[in-house]
Amino acid sequence: MFRIIFVLDILNGIVVHAMRGERAKYRPVENSRICDSSDPLEIISRIGPSQVYIADLDHIQGFGDNFEVIEQISRKTNTMADIGVKNIDDVRKCAGIADTIIIGTETASLDIIEKASIEFPGRVNVSIDMKNGIVLTTDMKMDAQPEKLIRKLNEFDLKDIIILDLGKVGTSTGINADFLKEVAAISTHKILVGGGIKNLDDIVILQESGIDGALVATALHNGKIPIELIH
Repeated sequence: MFRIIFVLDILNGIVVHAMRGERAKYRPVENSRICDSSDPLEIISRIGPSQVYIADLDHIQGFGDNFEVIEQISRKTNTMADIGVKNIDDVRKCAGIADTIIIGTETASLDIIEKASIEFPGRVNVSIDMKNGIVLTTDMKMDAQPEKLIRKLNEFDLKDIIILDLGKVGTSTGINADFLKEVAAISTHKILVGGGIKNLDDIVILQESGIDGALVATALHNGKIPIELIH
């Protein structure tokens, strides 16, 4: 079944509107059609999503964390969390507060991904963080075309692969269907897509491309995708 997963980007304890990965410009969620609060626990209580993707922007940027809030949300719904994992200690911290650990190529190495998949089999999602078609990484082992990286990740016991186009986050500019169809054909893991999804037409295209789920925030807040689809 295709999953539409609600995204919460949390900064300083409040939900912000992410835009193109330019974190310094993120502002609290406003004028949302689905909630009138930027408090993450209030939003979760009112909306009641079956699953939520959480980005801890404080920990990702290295100043503080939102671990207590994430842990509270995990008591209310199924969570996957990106805390900006850099080492195995971060992996263990994330495993203690969320159902699924997200490890992003932007902050972690392939070795950490492999170790995490062995210690927490089936509980790790790898986020292939991209901008302008390029994988964001400082690890030479992952400095490759996304298709080649996905073939490497096929060897690991992971839950899902996330294709996260940071350059499209918050823009509602659409998706690259041809690329995603190719990715879906290569991967032995389920593929989730985030960044640029603008409406239900994009959801249909993703389904037809063999993608298993979408990470969505903006299109839910502006009413282009019905809130009922995340329950």
